[in-house]
Amino acid sequence: MPLLASIPWPVTTARLAVRRGTADDVAATWAYRRLDEVNRWITRAPATLEEYGAQFADPGRLAKTLVIERDGQVIGDLMVSVEDAWAQAEVVDRAQGVQAELGWSLHPDHGGCGYATEAVHELIRLCFEDLGLRRVTASCFAANESSWRLMERVGMRREAYTIRDSLHRSGAWLDALAYALLADEWRGPGPAGRPRRPARNVGGAA
Repeated sequence: MPLLASIPWPVTTARLAVRRGTADDVAATWAYRRLDEVNRWITRAPATLEEYGAQFADPGRLAKTLVIERDGQVIGDLMVSVEDAWAQAEVVDRAQGVQAELGWSLHPDHGGCGYATEAVHELIRLCFEDLGLRRVTASCFAANESSWRLMERVGMRREAYTIRDSLHRSGAWLDALAYALLADEWRGPGPAGRPRRPARNVGGAA
């Protein structure tokens, strides 16, 4: 993905380093993505390391994959998928590559320390400052409370709550949530007059 290639990696926060994913990250990311508490919520849950490795190393997937490191150890990963916005035909050229869908996974052993919040804060900063995007989005099953609470902690706004529209691999139709944030919202003051723009180095609970 040319836009991500334009950023000098790795990018660091107070406690983390974020870099482009490579095929060498298969084993480290499989260590947590194979866990039930993680893969119950993600799009794909391969049954074997071999199957997972083939999917992870696909060039299209790697082009939008970042990994999160703590003291040199991979503890999670991020997705940033730059995409076009919907537009009427006469202005479609102005809507190309202006927004991104975000995603994330974190090793449960590193939960509760604020790492996911810190990493996603930095991902949003990269999207708006370095990539010059106008909007970011994220979605999850409504039952995935830790994910949508993270979206709210980083200042994203709930835009939709859909009823039983998403088919889980268990066979159940589940509710889903969609969140978004605009660049001008991120840069501007929040409802209480305090800046919503995330600090570059973020700690706190998560």
